[in-house]
Amino acid sequence: MSTYGGYHSNMNPGSDVRLKTKRGYPKLGATPDDSGVNFAIFSRNGRRVILELYQNHYDEKPSHRFVLDPIRNRTGDIWHIYVYGVGHGQYYGWRIDGEYDPLNGKRFNVNKLLFDPYAKAISSSIDWEEDYIYGYDRESAEKDLSFSTLDSAQSPAKSIVIDDSKYDWENDRRPKIPWKDTIIYEMHVRFFTISPTSKVKHPGTYRGLTEKLDHLKELGVTTIELMPVFEFSVDSNTNINPYTGRRLKDMWGYNPLGFFAVTGNYSTGVKLGEQVFEFKDLVKELHKHGFEVILDVVYNHTGEGNELGPTLCFRGIDNEIYYMLDPKNKRRYLNYSGCGNTLNCNHPVVKEMIIDSLRYWATEMHVDGFRFDLAAILGRTPDGKWIGDFSLLKDISEDAILHDLKLIAEGWDAAGGYFLGQFPEGWAEWNGKYRDVVRRFVRGDEGTVVELATRIAGSADLYAGRSPHASINFVTCHDGFTLRDLVSYRYKHNEANGEGNRDGADENFSYNYGVEGETDDPQINRIRKQQVKNFVVILMVSHGTPMILMGDEMYRTQKGNNNAYCHDDETTWLDWTLKEKHADIFRFFQKMIEFRKLHPALRREHFFTGQATSRGIPDLTWHGVRPFEPDFSYHSHSIAFMISGDVGNGEQDDDIYVILNQWREPLRFVLPYLHGKSWYRVVDTSKESPDDFLDEPVHVGYVYVAQPHSSVVLIGR
Repeated sequence: MSTYGGYHSNMNPGSDVRLKTKRGYPKLGATPDDSGVNFAIFSRNGRRVILELYQNHYDEKPSHRFVLDPIRNRTGDIWHIYVYGVGHGQYYGWRIDGEYDPLNGKRFNVNKLLFDPYAKAISSSIDWEEDYIYGYDRESAEKDLSFSTLDSAQSPAKSIVIDDSKYDWENDRRPKIPWKDTIIYEMHVRFFTISPTSKVKHPGTYRGLTEKLDHLKELGVTTIELMPVFEFSVDSNTNINPYTGRRLKDMWGYNPLGFFAVTGNYSTGVKLGEQVFEFKDLVKELHKHGFEVILDVVYNHTGEGNELGPTLCFRGIDNEIYYMLDPKNKRRYLNYSGCGNTLNCNHPVVKEMIIDSLRYWATEMHVDGFRFDLAAILGRTPDGKWIGDFSLLKDISEDAILHDLKLIAEGWDAAGGYFLGQFPEGWAEWNGKYRDVVRRFVRGDEGTVVELATRIAGSADLYAGRSPHASINFVTCHDGFTLRDLVSYRYKHNEANGEGNRDGADENFSYNYGVEGETDDPQINRIRKQQVKNFVVILMVSHGTPMILMGDEMYRTQKGNNNAYCHDDETTWLDWTLKEKHADIFRFFQKMIEFRKLHPALRREHFFTGQATSRGIPDLTWHGVRPFEPDFSYHSHSIAFMISGDVGNGEQDDDIYVILNQWREPLRFVLPYLHGKSWYRVVDTSKESPDDFLDEPVHVGYVYVAQPHSSVVLIGR
């Protein structure tokens, strides 16, 4: 084994200090203790492995370089070395030498300094324009079949040793909110507070988010779902905004560079490791206030892109192990993710890395759950077959540490895989069918009422073997229109994304009520807000777990852009002046969330049976303009239902009666008779605020006229 001081440079004073080493052990990543750090990395097909230490993240030459002995410093496919005298904050990287034969899936290039896949932090950021980060010569006509001799150590992005034991969690405890009580708020850390209108001290950061916890408490949500916080580069997008001529960004974070490293893009410092502790501060503070934290995680692909992407980590460590390659042409990557590559999730080595990553976030970062982007990929074999119950998905839901966390799947992928309802026990799923039918019903489509009833009742057709709370019910999410845009635009308007308006979903089930986009017409604005309230009512009275999108509670717009991942401006920033401008919308959200929390009848842990409860009334009954006569015909635009207040286990609640009328005329509903009780109105979305939600319900008798495009909620008491 060669252990020597390596390069001596004026940029690195002290690099002539000789560091003592020993063999080390095969625990992946950089593991510090009181004496030094154990470094270990997996590579099955690499022939020579080199660890380099850097005194500063911007240094182009290492202070120390260790060429690992293939016998002494290797256990199986894990290369390892222990270095004395280094510790927390040490910058480092790996080089792996081996065959460069892209046609056979091998892309080793010793000239590239690679991130540690298990690195807890990565310094600075990567410039996608720099030729040195690519494993091939970008000027060559042979493209990725050529070989780059440029040294990528000149990049300021290096792995950083992090000692998690330095953090004091102060008896932090998970809130462990039951599924039945969970209300999810999906948000982007930066966009939440980066606008000057947020008036926070630390805009766009983890700390800035904690400055706005009063808003989240006031709203009443329980669980904060953060869009990706794994390290990523905002500069990996090469498209140009045709209106400004400026290069666009990659702001959402769905192109991860490491699965253990929390991004420094949202830290108050300069991304030199402090991001780890600022994120822990965020989680601790959210827990103190009773909120859960769920992370949107991306394990289906990496930010290295297709064969023309840079060599930053996995590609240079063992390309054919980490990625699914096209069996007919190993130069190409299978692309189930739509992002250029697909992680080989069901390979034992990759599977272990994903579980290790999840365990790290659960144990060292104290997060409460995960939402898995394009989770269908985690249930596929390398040849694309669905093996749900025999895949990584099952391993995660049965894992000793992970099984009692909230696990949420996006049940489809970008290659046509759609496996909604087919995930193993223990998983909840974003219910795309719920989203679509609710949008279509509110828009006025025909043929929606039968499916709408199924979705409101908890989607037993999809989740019968699990719980109704396995259905994550939502109308909007980061991907697509905001709630305001859903009622303001018939078509997407993504021209500023630089892709000729070809990106983003074409079918949004949206409507504009007479004018495309913003208008001063008071009648159009009134019906738009009324329809937004209708969405909120349906969401909050549906069986399952509701999720709302950041800013919808303030009537936020993205000006019709339904794929705004590439903008870091007013298009995506949350404008906090909207909270006051549209106080009626905020109040309605707040009141409907509170109503759900106050009524256990809406939060049953089991599916409705239709069987009589102890009072002789079925737990759920469907109605039309006459009691017990629902109109489930193709042309129907209205439905009513009653949820019994007899919750079971001796718990009693008010009976709840809901009318959903999307017909263009008023409908006169005769209400079912209640023995010893009367009906009182709480909600009528056709009324102006504050009459749309009454703090003191009013008696209505046994007939109620529901106005066109309105939702009514009555309680029997």
